[in-house]
Amino acid sequence: MFDVIIVGGGPTGLMLASELRLHGVSVLVLERETVPTGHVRALGLHVRSIELMDQRGLLERFLAHGQQYAVAGFFAGIDKPWPDRLDTAHSYVLGIPQPVTERLLAERAAEVGVEMRRGCELVGLSQDDQGVTVELADGTPLRSRYLVGCDGGRSTVRKLLGVGFPGEPSRVETLLGEMEVAVPPETVAAVVAEVRKTQKRFGVGPFGAGVYRVVVPAEGVAEDRTVPPTLEEFKQQLRAYAGTDFGVHSPRWLSRFGDATRLAERYRTGRVLLAGDAAHIHPPTGGQGLNLGIQDAVNLGWKLAAEVTGWAPEGLLDSYHTERHPVAADVLDNTRAQIELMSTEPGPQAVRRLLSELMDFEEVNRYLIEKITAIGVRYDFGDGHELLGRRMRDVQLKRGRLYELTHDGRGLLLDQTGQLSVAGWADRIDHVVDVSEELDVPAVLLRPDGHVAWAGDDQQDLLHQLPRWFGAADKETAES
Repeated sequence: MFDVIIVGGGPTGLMLASELRLHGVSVLVLERETVPTGHVRALGLHVRSIELMDQRGLLERFLAHGQQYAVAGFFAGIDKPWPDRLDTAHSYVLGIPQPVTERLLAERAAEVGVEMRRGCELVGLSQDDQGVTVELADGTPLRSRYLVGCDGGRSTVRKLLGVGFPGEPSRVETLLGEMEVAVPPETVAAVVAEVRKTQKRFGVGPFGAGVYRVVVPAEGVAEDRTVPPTLEEFKQQLRAYAGTDFGVHSPRWLSRFGDATRLAERYRTGRVLLAGDAAHIHPPTGGQGLNLGIQDAVNLGWKLAAEVTGWAPEGLLDSYHTERHPVAADVLDNTRAQIELMSTEPGPQAVRRLLSELMDFEEVNRYLIEKITAIGVRYDFGDGHELLGRRMRDVQLKRGRLYELTHDGRGLLLDQTGQLSVAGWADRIDHVVDVSEELDVPAVLLRPDGHVAWAGDDQQDLLHQLPRWFGAADKETAES
């Protein structure tokens, strides 16, 4: 029996698998596809995902395959500069195609001992008090203590559970693909610049090796979006919006996506949980989907590991839904707003002009980018220090960087006083005595996902908070 079976080997599933393995949990990843698709649906990592890669010691390998951008016009394509004062050591978007992200995460998963089986399709599941039984398409039964569905917007796991997926169906559809063009780059750029003055859902941009990434509104909403569009459809829509089809030819892949917006009613049903697109779908505006899934995985990983290994306090695993469901709801709302702002109708265009004026205020611009990049997320841990519930940015310490201390996915007490103790929790929390000129609080307790669970200098107050997140103290280590 496995501790955890993960259905879906995309970025969310792979990140979750690696997080679980940091805590010694046995993991099996089941992926329906026999080989990676190669489709480039997501183009990069936002600030919070970049920070998470840094927290786990993975950032250098991602930086080696990506390009850093301080992107203008990130909210609904409104052309405003990247804010100067983001609260992060990584104030950029990392341009890196999704297949590369998946490959790097798959390499990481293999390094930490994750077992992955491709060509395995789940068709049935049942659960009892001891675990979950799954049935594969070839009739193979498998058993695990927990199961997580990371199997995308059409999630089989979610459907088998009967979890509601309320929201709105697609109203508009967009064609997306990679292909070559038969006209000079300067011609493409000039036409695209003119079209995008009024149609923000249009784009034809170089993607390397003579290939262009083409995005163009579809004629309508297809009855079956699993059927890819044809090259002729692309040509027709390009001519309709740009007056030319640029001589597109030799497509690498073609796909379509809609603006359906849905959120699972619950992220946990007994021993089965949902993460990534299985839990929420929304338009790709702002590039938040892949990032939201990776952040789900890091929130869930240590909590599920704590449950498996036996030290989780009551309610810890349920806090995955409590914390991440509102975050997804907020992402759905901001993508809804962006889609409206990209409409060519007079009303939305008037709102767009007004918001553009407001974004000239630095605070407004920064607020919206913090929302898109997820560094503005704050979980509700109750009353306390202003840092409570927020993720801690990487800060420089006297003997290194904060994130260099978080690679193992454990809790961390950063103690600038040298007077505190986590005796009894040393198997779950690292106690580091060091100082930072960037941190104006005596000490902070970080959860494995990097969010601040406590801040202050009162040992008794700390002892009150430790069991909330890290369970009961181990008597042997407390006495030693």
